Amino acid sequence: MSSLSKTSFQEMTFLDEMIDQVIILDKSRNVCCANKSAFTRFGNDINGKNISLILRDAKLLESIDLAINNKKTQIVDIEIKLPNFEFYKANIIPGPSKLCNQDQSVMIFLKDLTEIYKTQQLKSDFVANVSHELRTPLQSIKLGLETINEGHATNDFESQKKFLPIMLQQTERMESLVSDLLSLSKIELQEHIRPSIEIDLDEIINHVIKINSDLIKKRKMKIEYSADKDAHKILGDRNRLIEIFTNLIDNACKYSEENTLINISLHKKSDNFLFSIKDHGVGIPKKFLPRITERFFRVDPARSKEAGGTGLGLAIVKHIVNQHRASMDIISDEGKGTEVTIEFPKA
Repeated sequence: MSSLSKTSFQEMTFLDEMIDQVIILDKSRNVCCANKSAFTRFGNDINGKNISLILRDAKLLESIDLAINNKKTQIVDIEIKLPNFEFYKANIIPGPSKLCNQDQSVMIFLKDLTEIYKTQQLKSDFVANVSHELRTPLQSIKLGLETINEGHATNDFESQKKFLPIMLQQTERMESLVSDLLSLSKIELQEHIRPSIEIDLDEIINHVIKINSDLIKKRKMKIEYSADKDAHKILGDRNRLIEIFTNLIDNACKYSEENTLINISLHKKSDNFLFSIKDHGVGIPKKFLPRITERFFRVDPARSKEAGGTGLGLAIVKHIVNQHRASMDIISDEGKGTEVTIEFPKA
C-alpha cells in the first residue's frame, strides 16, 4: 500500500468498502490488486496468481481478451460448480487504472448472485419435495379425522384413542420434515461462504455427546470417544458443526441394535483433523453408497420411517461439510456397520 500514490490509496480505500469483489489484473492476467471482499472470498494469497487459478471459467477468460482487444467493457455470467456452486455477474473493464498503470490491465467487478440463483432453484425443488413427502402423513391424518368425524369412530371413544396416537406421530413426522427441509435450504444457500471463526472441534464433539446422552441411554447404546490432547482448531460455524455431529450420532443410534458400541475419534492427519464415527449396525449395501447423501434417498424406506428419519440427514451433513471445505467418506458393510469419516482443514 505504501507504494500507491495518494489518489490510488483513496481509490483502494473506496473499493475496500464495497461488498462486491474487485480484482485488478496486470497484462499477464495476474492479480496485482484486490479489495477486501475479494480477499475474503478467494483467499489472502491471490496476489500474483493468474486469474485462471482463481476463477476457472472459460467465458471469463474469453471476455477478458475481448475487453482488452475491443477496449470495451464486457459483462458475463460466471458459473463455478466445484468445489461448491457459485454464480457471479462479472463486469470486465479494460485498463489502465490508477491501481495498475499498464495498457492491457483489466478491472473485474464481481457481483455474487449465488444466493439469488440458488433461491430460484430451491423454490421449485422445495415445492416438489414437500408435495411428495408430505402426502403420506397428510393422508393418514385426514383418514383418522374423517373416521373420527363421520366414520365408525364418531361415538366410539376407544377407537378414537387408537387413531389419535397415529395422527400425532404423523404430525411429528411432518414437523421434522419441514424443519429439515428449511435447514437444508438455508445451508445450500450459504454453502459457498466459508466460515471464518476459529473454533475447537474437540469441544463441540464433547458438547454434542453430552446433549445427546438421553437419546443414547434410551436406545441402550454406549459411546467411546478418543481424541488427541492437542487443540483441534478449525475455521467453522459452531451451530452447523453441532448439526453434523448430532445427525451422525442420531443415525448411528437409529440403525444399530441395542447394547452395541459407537466409536468416535478425532486425530491429527498431516495438516488436517480426521473425525470418525463408527457403528456396528445394519450397514449399507455397497450399491447404495454413491446415493446415500442424496436428499430423500432411503436404503430401507420402511425402517427409516419407523426410526423417524426424514431422508435429509446425510444431505444436510454433506452440504455443511462442503461449506467447511472438508471432505467426507462413508464406508459400510451390510450387517456389520458403517463408518463416516470427515477430514477438516486446520485453521
